This record gives sequence, structure tokens and C-alpha cells, in this order.
Amino acid sequence: METAQLKVLLVGGGGREHALGWRIAQSPALAKLYVAPGNPGLNHIGEHLAIGDSDVPALTAFAADNNVDLVVVGPEAPLAAGLGDALRERGIACFGPDKDAAALETSKSFMKEVCAAAGAPTAAYGRFTSGDEAKEFLRAQTAPYVVKADGLAAGKGVMIAESLADADSAVDEMLGGKFGDAGEAIVIEEFMEGEEASFFAITDGETVLPMIAAQDHKRAHDGDKGPNTGGMGAYSPAPVFTGAVYERTMKEIVEPVVQEMRARGTPYIGVIYAGLMIKDERPRLVEINARFGDPECQILMRRLNSDLLPALYAAAAGELRGLTLDWSDDAAALVVLAANGYPGAYQKGSAIHGVEAANALPGVVVFHAGTKEDSGRLLSNGGRVLNVTATGADIRQAIERAYQGVDAIDWPDGFCRRDIGWRALERAS
Repeated sequence: METAQLKVLLVGGGGREHALGWRIAQSPALAKLYVAPGNPGLNHIGEHLAIGDSDVPALTAFAADNNVDLVVVGPEAPLAAGLGDALRERGIACFGPDKDAAALETSKSFMKEVCAAAGAPTAAYGRFTSGDEAKEFLRAQTAPYVVKADGLAAGKGVMIAESLADADSAVDEMLGGKFGDAGEAIVIEEFMEGEEASFFAITDGETVLPMIAAQDHKRAHDGDKGPNTGGMGAYSPAPVFTGAVYERTMKEIVEPVVQEMRARGTPYIGVIYAGLMIKDERPRLVEINARFGDPECQILMRRLNSDLLPALYAAAAGELRGLTLDWSDDAAALVVLAANGYPGAYQKGSAIHGVEAANALPGVVVFHAGTKEDSGRLLSNGGRVLNVTATGADIRQAIERAYQGVDAIDWPDGFCRRDIGWRALERAS
């Protein structure tokens, strides 16, 4: 691929998209980068467009009118809204699946159906729209009970209940509208024991290009306590993801799912995020997401040595065969700075200082996740606000550097977990 060849539109405005834009901007193959809607970090990398990430007609029209060569879709909502379909109808290359293929994320029951057809190991389950039937099913299970909204719920539509009473309440809340349309149906599944990890691979619908694994922390507070969030931190490499686990994940899960989607006439193009539960080096699938994880993507971008842009374009163009990616042996860690109260109610608009000082520290890069600029001031504008990432020779150094970055930031209205990477540190001690 020749230098300065591609005009790219990056869709999204969170930490994941800032990390993708940061990496894309380093490519000699980049001619122009547009970001929609962007954020204060992204807007210094590419040209900011005041277009919402789910405004499919406006995004498609802009890409067509401005001869964009590749659209990279960060979040799941535009994929669920059919952005990939609309772009491909106009002959525009898109890194991200069509709406029907994105159902691997947007419908947990569809994902289970595909796994059954592909022979991919996952938890036993039932799908329900009736509370009475769901509760009857629960009484045939044993604790703990896993209740999920079938649709998209921003990473928060999962309840792990220790008692039947709590499980019943979760059923009532989800079917009662707590998560809107996402909870019109629910999935109740077997509780899987083990250690979680996230594995990523890029595919053009036929060829699968493996990436690497990471681990994140879903609970809000130290010791894996508190409510589920979109992710409070992450690190890579993940010690639980051994070579044997990698081989089984590719052969038993990722490759069969890609083949099954192709056989159905809905080839999957983009990145497959396989959320895994691993026990005794046996991976089982918890979920599939149709986009890079957030905050795992930020970690992947910090460890990637290769030029990302040619791989994204090759996937969109059906030309992945023969391509490889090179990864750093260094470890990477990320700590999320979130607004006090997240994932519940929180305030927006408080001032943040010290991001430049954090970025000046060895190995540290801060990605913006929920910020805005006002008269030159950086303000909070979301639940997860900043992603402080760091690399190091080993996981311990990466984590230490990440917390040095956190401590350089002055934001009294935010909080973070102080135990990111504890599983890896326990193994290293």
C-alpha cells in the first residue's frame, strides 16, 4: 500500500476511538482522517465532524461526497443501526459488520444459535419474553443465576444473582423496561466458572487474522465489588490466555463462528471480540462483541507494532489473506478515571487538570473517553472520562506507570480502582 493513499472516516467519540485514531494517524498510508463526532483528544488528531455516530444517512452522505476510502466504525450502536449496510450499498469500504452480522452482539440469543450451529462451546441457556416462564426456568437451575438483557445495554445488562429472589428481581427489572428495547427479551444462562479474558481477531468474512488477548475489570470498585460497568481497567498480556488456550479459541470458537456466518450468507467483516471464560485451559464463550472492546482496544493499540490501517482496509476489502501483525513484548495496562457515582448517576462539567503532565511521563498515553472542551478548559462529559494507559517491560512496571499517570491528573470529582491487574500481579509474585 502506498503512502498517503487513504482518506479515512473514524466513527465514534470514546476512549476506544481515540486509541484507534491515535494508531491510524501514525500510518504512512493515511491521506486524511475525519472523526465523527470525535472528542477533545481525537479532534487534535483528525478533522472533527459534528455528526452523531448513529446518524447513518449523514455519515454515509459525507463519506460519499468526500470520496472517503474507508470508514472505521468504533461503537456498536452504528453497526446495529445498519451503517455498514448503507456504506456498502454506496460502494464505500467499511471496517465493521452489516446489521445482520452484528446481531452476534445485538442479540445474545442469536449468538447462542450461531454457536450451537458452529459447535462453539458456550453456556447452556434459555430465552424468555415472559416473566413467569423465566422464573420457572430459574427454579430448575442452581445458584448463582445469570440473567442478561438480550439486546444492547452498554455493557450493563447482566445480573449475576446469588439468590432466587435477586434473580427474580432482575427478571422483573429487565422485562419491565430498565434497559428499554434491549430488555424486551432476556437470556438466562448457566453460570460458568473460571477466569475471564477477551480475545480479538480481524476478519474479512473468510480469512481470520488473530490479534492478542487482554483482561479487563468490569466491577466498579476494588476487589471486584460493586455494580458492573463498561470496564474500569485492563491489561495485556493476560497470563491465563496461554498458547493452548489461543489454539482452542481459534479452532473451536473464532474460526467456526466466522465460517458459520459465511455459510448463512451474512459474512462477518470487522473485528470479533470473543469474551471468554477459561478453566483448566478450556475456553468457553461468554459473549461476542462486534467491535473492539473498550477499554481493551486501548491496550491493544499500545502493544501493536504493525501499521494498523492496512489491516483495517484489507479486512474491509476482502484481502486479509497473507497479512500478519507484529506485537510488542512489552506489557500494557490501563486505568479508567470515572465520574463519582458511575455507573449510577453522576455529574458532568467538572474541570480536569494535569493530562499534559501525565502524558509527559515515561510510557504513558492518556486517551479521552468522556470529555469536552469549553473556552480552553477540559471538562468531564461522561461516566468513564479518561483512560490512562502505560507500557512497561513487564506487567508490574506497566501498572506502576499507569498509576503514576493517574496521580498526575487533578480531578477531585473522579475515582478509579486501585487494584487493576491484580490477577497478573499475583501470578508474577
